[in-house]
Amino acid sequence: MIGIISAMQEEIQALLNELKNVTTTEKGMRTYYSGKLFNKKVVLVFSRWGKVASAATTTQLINDFNVEEIIFTGVAGAINKDLNIGDVVIGKNLFQHDLNASPFYKKFEIPILKKEFLETKNSQKIINSTNLFIDSYNKYIKDSEAAVFNITAPKIVFGDIASGDQFISSIKKIKKLNKALPTAICVEMEGAAVAQICYEYNIPFSIIRIISDKANDNATIDFSRFANTIASNYALGILKNYFA
Repeated sequence: MIGIISAMQEEIQALLNELKNVTTTEKGMRTYYSGKLFNKKVVLVFSRWGKVASAATTTQLINDFNVEEIIFTGVAGAINKDLNIGDVVIGKNLFQHDLNASPFYKKFEIPILKKEFLETKNSQKIINSTNLFIDSYNKYIKDSEAAVFNITAPKIVFGDIASGDQFISSIKKIKKLNKALPTAICVEMEGAAVAQICYEYNIPFSIIRIISDKANDNATIDFSRFANTIASNYALGILKNYFA
C-alpha cells in the first residue's frame, strides 16, 4: 500500500477520479480514500495546510493503513530565480525554515533527532517518471490552461525544499530564506513535517512540488484553478509513470 498526500483536495482530484474500487474511512476530520490506482493499492488523503495538519495525517496514515511508502504532491512557491511557474521540484533535502531551538540546538536542527534536514527516498525513480511526464505533457495539460499561467517549457529540478507555517509572499522574506538556507529552491508548508514522521517510522518518503508562483509580492494567482487544472494533472501523469 502506498500513501499519497496533498494539502488540498484539488491537488489530487485527478488521482481521485482515476481511483478504482474506492472505500473511504473518516478519521480525525479527514477522509482517507483507499483503492487501486493504475493497478497499485493506494490510499489518498488531503492533509490541509501546515506542518501540524500534515504530521497528524501522516501519522494516522502510517498507523492505520500499513503503508510501505509515502508520496507528497502539491504546489510550492519558488525562491530561486531559475524556477518558473509550471516547473517541477523533486525534493532532495527537507528543512523546517521556522525551526529554531537555539541555544540548545543549532538553528534548523530537529531536537533529539539532531538532524538539520531529512533526505527523501526513491528520488531517481520519481525523476525518471517526471521526465516521461514532460515528454507527454500535452496529453495531460491543455495548451489553453498552460497559457493562463504562462507555462511554456516546464523543467524538472532535483533540489532542497524549505517548509514552514507561513505563506511566503514577499521579496524581503525570500531574501532572508536565501541567506539562511542557500540550497533551498522552493518553499511550502508541509513537506519537512511529513519527512520527519516518515523518518521516525522508517517509511520511505518522496515529494513532488509544482511551482505555482514566485513566493513574492506578485504571488496572487488563482490557486484553486492552478491546483485543479495544472498540479492535479501533473500528479496524475507523474504517478501513472511511477506505478507503471
